[in-house]
Amino acid sequence: MVLKFQIGNNVKFNHDSNLLRKAVDNLPVLNHAKVKPVGLVDIKADKNSLHGFKAVSNQKEIEKLSNYSFKKGEKFVLDFGNHQVGHFSINIDSSGSPMDAPLFLHITFAETPAEIGIDAESYNGWLSSSWISEEYLHLDVLPTRLAMPRRYAFRYVEIEVKDSSPKWSVVFDKPEVITESAVSIKGIPELKIDDPELKKIDEVGIKTLRDCMQEVFEDGPKRDHRLWLGDLRLQALTNYETFDNPGLVKRCLYLFGGMSAKDGRIPANVFTEPFPIPDDTFMYDYGLFFISVLFDYFNHFHDKQVLKDLYQVAKKEISVSVNSIGPDGIFLQNDEWPVFVDWSENIDKQASGQAILIYVLKQFSYLAKEIGDPDYSYYQELTRRYTKTAIDHFYDPEQELFVSGSNKQINIASQSWMILAHVFDDEKNYQLMKNAINQLFPIKDIATPYMYHHIAAALFESSHKKEGINLIKSYWGKMIDLGADTFWESFEPENPEFSPYGSPIINSYCHAWSCTPSYLIRKYLVK
Repeated sequence: MVLKFQIGNNVKFNHDSNLLRKAVDNLPVLNHAKVKPVGLVDIKADKNSLHGFKAVSNQKEIEKLSNYSFKKGEKFVLDFGNHQVGHFSINIDSSGSPMDAPLFLHITFAETPAEIGIDAESYNGWLSSSWISEEYLHLDVLPTRLAMPRRYAFRYVEIEVKDSSPKWSVVFDKPEVITESAVSIKGIPELKIDDPELKKIDEVGIKTLRDCMQEVFEDGPKRDHRLWLGDLRLQALTNYETFDNPGLVKRCLYLFGGMSAKDGRIPANVFTEPFPIPDDTFMYDYGLFFISVLFDYFNHFHDKQVLKDLYQVAKKEISVSVNSIGPDGIFLQNDEWPVFVDWSENIDKQASGQAILIYVLKQFSYLAKEIGDPDYSYYQELTRRYTKTAIDHFYDPEQELFVSGSNKQINIASQSWMILAHVFDDEKNYQLMKNAINQLFPIKDIATPYMYHHIAAALFESSHKKEGINLIKSYWGKMIDLGADTFWESFEPENPEFSPYGSPIINSYCHAWSCTPSYLIRKYLVK
């Protein structure tokens, strides 16, 4: 099933003023810090580096930047040493004769060297090219302090003098970024583990989460700048193990709860500017994960008021989701309400959709009992029925694996989600994952850290601790080997050039759903 843009002009949404007011009440005060570049670099082609480019230190010293001058066609690249999210500024002056023409600049902000090395004009993907992090601007009067009004996510900044005048040159000085985040890195519990590789992976995971924690849990600070439900679930889980910030999770829950569709579906994402707006995009599993976020939040903070406020929204989401189950108890895939699971187009997702519904129904049944819902037993019965159907219809006893779709495809996503849903007991779950390891590892055709998280979680949940550690190291550790200082939106180790959008320059290299090694390590390895 190929995911596509959804345009739902006729979708009617609720706007619950009480819930949306509570979202505003939990708006965070952002932390700021001033960060200066650590050096000047050149971006060089290198076939052995990510997407064919690397950053190489040059002979110019960042401390002497104001001693260098630049004319038409000349450029330089600032290296801020690590991933930054914030507002960039720099002093600009002229040197030589009076300024007889405007200064024309091209400024590129890049999370990776390839975003500078690859010509932006070559992009022809299906996402808008307006997401490419670059600016063209004219300056009529120098000296000035150029302060970029837009917030950017970057490590590198290339400044190119497109044109000026033969009579004078340009001088730059005092570049810096004022960073933004809802949380501070200080105070996070120390990771007590004697494994330097896992410690480094945890450090990068925390940095990834921090840079995505803004006025909401953003899916990525480079692109979108909005709140997606699938990302939120994983960010919130990692947050509980690290920053332990309740307010931002509450805010996001209230935003989704306050803007459900009239038919009960919860949108896959919401916008927050200029005011809260629900997107007309719906994904089956993402809508269900509203319940997971509510369940995880309640389990962690035991906040009954939030549960009371949002329970009916969750109940309507369950009711409409059950409508996607056929009379035989089998999940029916629907192109108009797709199940996401992963960006990969090579895996069938029907069995995963069935398992995700079971997973969430168990969580909702718990919440129904806590709230005293008289329909509690009904949801327990649905869980039992759909679990039995999952085993009867999707499990192949000869191969001892779950199949999916009309072509009876066997893929790792189906096995992982059935394990996470605990459709079998612990002993049989162990054997199921053992069979999956023997037949489906090394993993192929999985495109995102989002699905890799669920595979790793299934390994730990089925008592395959060693294999879970190996997967974290071989996947997230491989990103670090390739230069990651925050974890990426998409990554196929067997195909590092993969992009879901048609070009790596539009990819996000600091992405919410990638931060979860910090959760996995702290939950399964140090407790």
